[in-house]
Amino acid sequence: MTSYWQTLQADGLAAADKLKGWLASPPFYAQVIILLVGWLLSRIVTRQVLARVPLFRAEPTEGRLLKVRQIVYSLRSLLGPALLFLFLAIGSAIADASVGASWLVRIGQSLALVYVLYAAINRFLPHPVINAAARWIGLPVAAIYALGYFGTLTAYLDGIAFQAGNIRISVLALAKAALFGGVLFWLGRTSSTAGQKVIRDQQAVDIQTRELAAKALEIAVFAIVGLLLLNILGMDLTALAVFGGALGVGVGFGLQQIASNFISGIIILLERSLKIGDYIELEDGRTGTLRQLNMRSSTLETFDGKEIMVPNERFITTRFVNWTRADPRQRYEVPFVVTYDTDLHKVPPLIEAALSTHPSVLQEPEKVSCELKKFGDFGAHFAVKFWVNGIDDGPNNFTSDVHFLVWDALQKGKIKLATPHHQVALMANDFVIGKKT
Repeated sequence: MTSYWQTLQADGLAAADKLKGWLASPPFYAQVIILLVGWLLSRIVTRQVLARVPLFRAEPTEGRLLKVRQIVYSLRSLLGPALLFLFLAIGSAIADASVGASWLVRIGQSLALVYVLYAAINRFLPHPVINAAARWIGLPVAAIYALGYFGTLTAYLDGIAFQAGNIRISVLALAKAALFGGVLFWLGRTSSTAGQKVIRDQQAVDIQTRELAAKALEIAVFAIVGLLLLNILGMDLTALAVFGGALGVGVGFGLQQIASNFISGIIILLERSLKIGDYIELEDGRTGTLRQLNMRSSTLETFDGKEIMVPNERFITTRFVNWTRADPRQRYEVPFVVTYDTDLHKVPPLIEAALSTHPSVLQEPEKVSCELKKFGDFGAHFAVKFWVNGIDDGPNNFTSDVHFLVWDALQKGKIKLATPHHQVALMANDFVIGKKT
């Protein structure tokens, strides 16, 4: 401990002696003056350029070469830092020629370069996460590199390492993995999203082929990103054999469901049992329109604004109803019961004519059909069958209209609907009449 403090004290005294030497040295003050002059010149010239050059005075909104003028105007925040860097570069050459030393001016020049990068980050990287990463990681690295300590720092970080057999992991490798991995995966996600949008916009290709191509693009992009990251880290792929075996065991146990859902999604796309826009009824009775087929799950959008996330495996291992897979047309049936004092032959033509007037009711593949189903305890049971184009929900809510048409037609024909209450009243009336007689 004593030797450590003695070494630290000796280093401090040496630094103090060097500082005294600088303060007593005319070249030091000359460089300070050059730094101040460069800073003042950059401020004055920046102010004059922004005030006198039309391209920098106001943001252009119309006219010729609008895009070019808008780009030039967007560079106005970089003008001051760039001029400071330029003037300090000139001052460095002047210092070398006049006093034979320019180390302090070069430090200022390096910091001016960091200032340029800071202004560029704030101007061209509006995304908060990317902006923060560039400021808190990119700028310190740039400053260390500009000051000439980057090689020393990387050597020190590379010396702190963990090694097991042929695998060596250093702090430098972990830092590079975090930095380049984040950048590469962000670029991969961005390019994959843009590529999938372009593929899905190709209306000339059927939707299943588009989804399959989009999924293949996503897998390919991230596979390339993974290989690039391994190449950047300089890792020996043969050393990953143990890791690959462990990963296989993990997939067999802990990641089994994830792998199953991923493979199920590929099977769904290949066999084309589902497509975007299909109306699906799950085994538990929940329904919705298929909006997305993702790697792990699919999204069903209900008509009340909710989204149901369904694991892809459920479409392979459980039963479900695809209402609109091959044909969006659906047949519905509305049952009703009329009293026995009705002329039953009048009911079918009356109801069929009424429902045929509804704009949503189709005449193909079958016309409206009203049938006598059975003779019940309280009346004659009828059912009217009709075809419509779509699902009876959301924008195609026609059930209420059809029931009103049935009601209006029965009222027009003076036909009464039978109910248990109506039958009890008839039985009571018959009893009273029988008693009187």
